[in-house]
Amino acid sequence: MRLPRVKAQHRPHRYGTDRIRIGGPTYGATAEIRDPDGHAWAALNAMDGTRTPEEIATRLVRAFPGLPETEAAGVVRLLLDSGYVEDAAGPRSEEFGLPELERYSRNAAYFRGADLVPRDIPREGPRDHGWEAQVRLKRSRVLVLGLGGTGSHTAWALAACGVGEIHCVDRDVVELSDLTRQALYREADVGSPKVEVAAARLAEVNSSVRVTGETRAAECEEDMLDLVRGFDAVAMCADEPAGRGGIRVWANRACLAERIPWALGGYNGPLVSVAAFVPGGPCYECLTASVDASLAPGIPVGLGGPGVIAPSAGVSGHLTAQAVIAFLTGIPAALGSHVTGVNLVSPDQHVYTRPPAAPDCPACAPHRLPAEPLRSVAG
Repeated sequence: MRLPRVKAQHRPHRYGTDRIRIGGPTYGATAEIRDPDGHAWAALNAMDGTRTPEEIATRLVRAFPGLPETEAAGVVRLLLDSGYVEDAAGPRSEEFGLPELERYSRNAAYFRGADLVPRDIPREGPRDHGWEAQVRLKRSRVLVLGLGGTGSHTAWALAACGVGEIHCVDRDVVELSDLTRQALYREADVGSPKVEVAAARLAEVNSSVRVTGETRAAECEEDMLDLVRGFDAVAMCADEPAGRGGIRVWANRACLAERIPWALGGYNGPLVSVAAFVPGGPCYECLTASVDASLAPGIPVGLGGPGVIAPSAGVSGHLTAQAVIAFLTGIPAALGSHVTGVNLVSPDQHVYTRPPAAPDCPACAPHRLPAEPLRSVAG
């Protein structure tokens, strides 16, 4: 790091004479540092973006005559590795021109606050410090399957955020009833293939993103495997064919086979949720098995229905896009497979669960060991 600066979102505060609290509760990342000698507080105050790490360590030695140089350098290194510090020198990447730096400046501010993992871009080292997440998005390929209420909002969010390549798949045409909740279509589009309209609209949202599409239906597991192959993440926003042996099971098994993370977004009336699954499991079939086990025999599980308004479709789509962005950037890190959501008419009903791995799951049990590393989308 060339010119360390404490991130604006994580300004430190001193409590008493020996404690420092650093981090922003908005980003869910607050730490407390024991600092009886004042070394860390002095170093943090020197990290204002005008000094190198070596200059900060030298400043500490001068301020505390009894502090060895090696210990001063260690204090500085510990703070640099905490994730609460950024490089004030800014990005020098050849990935982005000035228009993109301006376009994604708010993205970069978000990721700097949310990311507490010091990281560099492969092949570029520290040159992109602070913009690593945006580089990862630009180098990513995402499949959006289904362009209805959830999928249209998902595709828009991914394009707006700067995912490099988005491939859209849907078999339907735009209908009048779609216009209450599907963000990419207008009255003049009724009767036109959704894929064609969506690709054109997304290109207008962000011309630096490559958007492709095809009008087709997935009719079996082999079709799904052919669709997902080669992508870095999948946004599953289609619900037909429905049922326990339908498109969601096909997506689950295809993504497990290709070691691709995938997000399943949807709504059931006002209950909006997204399920995120990572390679190796627990998987979608583990989730449905755990739900089945909690129900009395013969009670079906509701997997969605026609009741939806624009806000519920929008929340569903944006939760799905957020899950995909987390896959691609690693921010936040290591969430694993989980389900999250909210009931829009009962906001106190927040949904969060981590499905247990079913020991004999026919889908993910064969993939759990040996554990392979998730493919890097930045390489």
